[in-house]
Amino acid sequence: MTETNLQMAEEIPALDVRPIPRSIRHATVIGALSAIRPGRSLDLVAPHDPQPLLRQVEGLEPGVWSVEYLVEGPEAWTLRLTRAA
Repeated sequence: MTETNLQMAEEIPALDVRPIPRSIRHATVIGALSAIRPGRSLDLVAPHDPQPLLRQVEGLEPGVWSVEYLVEGPEAWTLRLTRAA
């Protein structure tokens, strides 16, 4: 089974940061992203468009993450972040 097929067969983990205190949200997401293997994804659920977080992630790991918006508000934003293979 190829890595792509393996990911399709496995569930993509989701991290809903809405209940997480604002003071630790970015650190929580960055920690979760560190556990994602190359070619795998994490779905992030946020209360707003997380552009500041995305800029921080890009600054820490330039060119490593691709972002796909799955839901664009208004109550929640869901993004799929995929680590480069």
